[in-house]
Amino acid sequence: ERHRLLVEWNATQRDYPAHLCIHQLFEAQVERTPEAPALVFEAQTLSYAQLNARANRLAHQLLEWGVKPDARVAICVQRSPALVVGLLAILKAGGAYVPLDPAYPGERLAHILADAAPNIVLADAAGRAALSDVALAECTVLDPTILPALPDTNPSVAGLTARHLAYVIYTSGSTGTPKGVMVEHRGVVNLALAQIACFGVQPASRIVQFASFSFDASASEILMAFGSGAALYLPPETARHDRHALWDYLASHAITHATLPPALLQHGADLASFGWSLTLILAGEAPSATLIRDLAEQGTVFNAYGPTETTVCATAWHGARDFSGEVPIGRPIANTRVYLLDAHGQPVPLGAVGELYIGGAGVARGYLNRPELTAERFVPDPFSEDANARLYKTGDVARYLPDGNLEFLGRNDEQVKVRGFRIEPGEIAACLMAHPQVRDAVVLATGEGSAKRLVA
Repeated sequence: ERHRLLVEWNATQRDYPAHLCIHQLFEAQVERTPEAPALVFEAQTLSYAQLNARANRLAHQLLEWGVKPDARVAICVQRSPALVVGLLAILKAGGAYVPLDPAYPGERLAHILADAAPNIVLADAAGRAALSDVALAECTVLDPTILPALPDTNPSVAGLTARHLAYVIYTSGSTGTPKGVMVEHRGVVNLALAQIACFGVQPASRIVQFASFSFDASASEILMAFGSGAALYLPPETARHDRHALWDYLASHAITHATLPPALLQHGADLASFGWSLTLILAGEAPSATLIRDLAEQGTVFNAYGPTETTVCATAWHGARDFSGEVPIGRPIANTRVYLLDAHGQPVPLGAVGELYIGGAGVARGYLNRPELTAERFVPDPFSEDANARLYKTGDVARYLPDGNLEFLGRNDEQVKVRGFRIEPGEIAACLMAHPQVRDAVVLATGEGSAKRLVA
């Protein structure tokens, strides 16, 4: 049994270009299909060659401003082609992008800027307004909607490797301060290629970019498209906040792949039947068996699971139309290992509940500026022959089902999920208690699915 739990169910080894950076996957695709559509936004379509040329001009400018491998460059741009151009340009210049959603509260954006301390911020008018002049005082601000007259050739960055950072994304923090997760190129390359294979992405596929740019699911949407030669569709904000508008958008553009929180689809009965070939990847929270059955009747549905600290997605499960019971989170994706351990770090027996630890190519470098927390959550992997291998201690509890799929059972701390977002009630309580007239605060999540709300 121990061999099955530790070895057989973790036999996920696949060859992948571990030496490549994620933008090099995109550049290889540009070589293969330069005229294919890469990005669609409203009435605008950019081919792979056009998108690459724009990103290269901005990347050369970033290099002139001194961006080097592992340098953090913040980007605060509303949903538009300039957002994708900016992201690619930062990667091409060797930097790590730090995404800031202009819709996020100003205090949170200011905290992230102060913690990440980028020398350069890419911001359009909406981004500048969201960040305020005070927050930007120490930074050079470049507008990615205005491209410089610089070469549109792929830049070459000396010394850049797949072990350098691709991005730093901030997640909820229990102490009231969000923490930056440092993710390396090799993990993102593995993620993109694993998801392309798992979800059946083809060059003719159309992938919708639904997630907030500050949420790591956006990285998987964008790079799953560009790693496969598919087209990435940026929906208008209205479609992101109204599920009927979203459904109309998916249908009118014949979207083939969408990653969505189950809460958005919880009452699927009032959504029109697909009528087109759609693969839905549910992520961020547990879907019901009823929802899985409803969706599997019409298309292909997956339930995906993974913390930001293990590069977006660690496990996936292919839903079936005759499924009943609790929906599992599946098995580890390529080059990923999962272990259920007890309080002493020993594997629990089959069927027993244990804390989920994740190892493999996707394990992040750690938390920016938080060495103690990094050492606490990223621990040596005792089951690996690689002396440098580490496991991420998720704080999630799960158990193995007899067929080798994992069933997620919740958290072993106070963290909750509301519509796919990890929320630490302690972070909100800490903010409330900072007010002089508040002595104590309790924050709870109530309700289910799309009706789930925070109450303080």
